Amino acid sequence: MAALKKGKTASATSKPWRSLALMLIAIVALTGGMFASGHTTPRLGIDLAGGTSITLAAVPEAGQESAINKTNMDTAVSIMERRVNGLGVSEAEVQTQGTRNIIVNIPKGTNSKQAREQVGTTAKLYFRPVVATELAGGGAAPTPSATGGAPEQDSGKDKATEKATDGSSPSATGSPSASATTQGRAVTDALKADETPSASPSGKAGDTAKPAPSATGGASGDDSELQAQYAALDCTKESVRAKAGDGAKATDSTVACGQNSQGQWQKYILGPAAVDGTDVDEADAVLNTQTGAGWTVTMKFSDAGSKKFADITGQLAQQQSPQNQFAIVLDNEVVSDPYVSQALTGGNAEISGNFNQQSAQELANMLSYGALPLTFREDSVTTVTAALGGEQLQAGLIAGAIGLALVVLYLLVYYRGLSFIAIASLLISAALTYVIMSLLGPTIGFALNLPAVCGAIVAIGITADSFIVFFERVRDEIREGRTLRPSVERAWPRARRTILVSDFVSFLAAAVLFVVTVGKVQGFAFTLGLTTVLDVVVVFFFTKPLLTLMARRKFFASGHKWSGLDPKALGAKPPLRRTRRPSAPALTKEA
Repeated sequence: MAALKKGKTASATSKPWRSLALMLIAIVALTGGMFASGHTTPRLGIDLAGGTSITLAAVPEAGQESAINKTNMDTAVSIMERRVNGLGVSEAEVQTQGTRNIIVNIPKGTNSKQAREQVGTTAKLYFRPVVATELAGGGAAPTPSATGGAPEQDSGKDKATEKATDGSSPSATGSPSASATTQGRAVTDALKADETPSASPSGKAGDTAKPAPSATGGASGDDSELQAQYAALDCTKESVRAKAGDGAKATDSTVACGQNSQGQWQKYILGPAAVDGTDVDEADAVLNTQTGAGWTVTMKFSDAGSKKFADITGQLAQQQSPQNQFAIVLDNEVVSDPYVSQALTGGNAEISGNFNQQSAQELANMLSYGALPLTFREDSVTTVTAALGGEQLQAGLIAGAIGLALVVLYLLVYYRGLSFIAIASLLISAALTYVIMSLLGPTIGFALNLPAVCGAIVAIGITADSFIVFFERVRDEIREGRTLRPSVERAWPRARRTILVSDFVSFLAAAVLFVVTVGKVQGFAFTLGLTTVLDVVVVFFFTKPLLTLMARRKFFASGHKWSGLDPKALGAKPPLRRTRRPSAPALTKEA
């Protein structure tokens, strides 16, 4: 019988406990990390835990097809993530799908309608001067009082002041900490300001505001086309509102619709955009307890934005109502239209009024995260209830249990005693997979969805296949007439090559599938690739060392009929014996 190779190979085969100890240390360390992180279960995807999945498709503007690129898509994903997080949503997923789509997965426990309004509002954010406005059904739009301050009887109106840069409380009385006062009207469902219409600028109720020249670059009286659009605009009709302002560039005057706090639709003529949404560095909802203003919305502009904002508010302050107002326009809809009495030069502004926490946070989100580099349309919305997700998870677990039971049954019947090593290896592989998935949830945002469960089930067969390759190599050596211990060591190099090639092909397929596919299919590819890598680790550091130890036990070494390695049952040849060659006859020298 051939002797084993000396050196590192012999040393490794003689110390299998070292590999088993490394495997034990790894399992203990990972399990300890799992419990220390507090995430003891894998994070579940939308299809298992329940929630809402929104698909948004990028729509190129005229002549700007090249704007849909990886950089802009990644920027949009980042902004949408901040929007969703601004709603207090935890564990939401925002990712690109292909080159034009973005998938937003929002878990259960979240107001999906509110999330859709926030995430699906995808056009750019602009600050535009108001040229003219009136109620869509006729009559003058509610306007601020002529004095520039909020009348006592209208104390429920929203008020905006320039936020003091020294941290002092702003004041509506014109103190140094607040050099200007404005009055904003919340015109979306999110902002429920209790606003009472006051007299029209002319002093006659029911008068209609007419388009007038604006010092800020608004539409002039000669712009008959824009005035015709304004006259024909009926904001009470959804189909008309959806098309209002379509095709208008940031440098163009346009028409738009907005809804006030009483639910009435107003129509506007708006001048060219004076400030872009990207000029807003941050906006926050703040509970102001010092002045008793309650929930307020603070805005901070960039350096360039501060100058633009100071310029536009300085020009608007010189106009008469409603041309001393600017509109905050998002997705061609006016979400707020505060008026200006003085230039706001500090780069900070604060809107106060009849806000609650939710309405203040929603307006802050619009201001902070409204400026997307691309325009998107909502392609599809899929809602999965928690009950349906639970049923799918249960079905997946049952399928996995059935698959595992069939594999174990096959191993018991065919390999008998050797099945102990295979089952122990499967359990180690399953434990590692579970712990790593639990850790990957909070670490990289991995969520276990139904395709990922399918990938784990497929991995059971891949892992079992590695054991079978190794066991069959060992049995082939026994059939050649060798005893168990040398058979294990001779079979391992050959089995190792086959296992590595097989797992490499599986991993390559998983990697390609992960790269070229999108959405939930990536969960299948990721799980398949992960379990393939773990298969190599388990076979090298657990299965092989354990079989080496078991080969030293009499039950396996003697070839017991229940060991699965009975030479007689395997049809082994007679034991190989080493024979010595006869020595060559000595030559005699003739005399």
